[in-house]
Amino acid sequence: MPAMSSFLRLILSFGLLLPLCAPLPAVAQEQPKQTAALKSEPERLNALFTELKRQGDETKARAISDQIRREWTDSGSASVNLLMQWAEKAITDKKESVALDLYDQVIVLDPAYVEGWNRRATLHYQMGNYRKSMSDINRVLTLEPRHFGALAGMAAIFSASGQDELALKAWERFLDVYPADRKAQEQLGALEEKLAGNRI
Repeated sequence: MPAMSSFLRLILSFGLLLPLCAPLPAVAQEQPKQTAALKSEPERLNALFTELKRQGDETKARAISDQIRREWTDSGSASVNLLMQWAEKAITDKKESVALDLYDQVIVLDPAYVEGWNRRATLHYQMGNYRKSMSDINRVLTLEPRHFGALAGMAAIFSASGQDELALKAWERFLDVYPADRKAQEQLGALEEKLAGNRI
C-alpha cells in the first residue's frame, strides 16, 4: 500500500476509523453522572452531543467525543462486534478484500449499525475508492447526521477532488456538532482563506 496521504491522516485523526481493539484514553471512560444515568443509547448520545456542542475546552471536548465513539463502536450484538474485530485484524494484516467482505456481512446483519458503514467508508478511502467511500459516508450521515468522523471524511474527499466549496460546508457542519475541535477550525480557516484568495 502506498504511503499514507495527508488526507488519510486527517480522516484518521478525526476518528473516522477507530480500531476496536484499541482502548480510548482513560479520561474518556469517566462519563458525566447525568449521562451515565441514562439507559438508552439514543438518550446517552443526545446528552453527549449536547455536552460536546457546549464544551469550549478542547481537552474536555475530546473526552466527550471519545465517549461518543465508544457508544458508536458497540453494536449491541456479539456477532457484529466479533466481525468488526476480525475486519480490523484483516486491515492490520493488509488483507483489505477480506476486511471489505467482513464489513459487508456486518451491514447485512445490522444495516442500522452506523459504525459498520463508517468503517467500510474509511477502508474504501484507504483503497482510493472515493466514490464508494462517499456513498457509505452518505449512509452514515443519513443514520447519524452528527457523525463528525464521517463529516471529516466527506470534507477530505471534497478537498482531494478540488471541490473546496463543498469541503468548506462539510467542515462547517462538523464544527456545528463539535465546535471545540482545533484541527477542524484550522481546516475551515485555511479553506476560507483559499476561497477568498480565489475570488480576488
